[in-house]
Amino acid sequence: MKANNWHLTVTIATIITAIGLGAASAASTESSSSTPQQVFDGMRQSFQAQKAKGVHARYQWELSGPNGGQWGIDVNDGTYKMGKGKIDNPSVTFVTSDQNWVALSNGTLGGKWAFFTGRLKIRGSQSLARKLDEIFP
Repeated sequence: MKANNWHLTVTIATIITAIGLGAASAASTESSSSTPQQVFDGMRQSFQAQKAKGVHARYQWELSGPNGGQWGIDVNDGTYKMGKGKIDNPSVTFVTSDQNWVALSNGTLGGKWAFFTGRLKIRGSQSLARKLDEIFP
């Protein structure tokens, strides 16, 4: 593997780990039978306004499955708006199934494993993807 490819792989793995760990702590009280909506409700409670100061990011989730759908979070300088539906011009998009998102969020599915097995896809800014863990720990 070339050095550049190795560095990219390590960077992506780091992002996935941060996302998985952040989502896990945001929904640590949720059981494995939780729904994506319950995970997002848990994230509302964990929002850290001071960590979101100066951040302008739009996060989109595209979840397949019976409890799937689209959710978005618009972080704007210490505040956020969250809701179900598609947002315009997302900075980062997470694509997975409803079951995988809940499993990532409650820690029963590791972020690295999900990414490397294709169960989680991430499109967009790597730095903003990492920032999600700080904003919603």
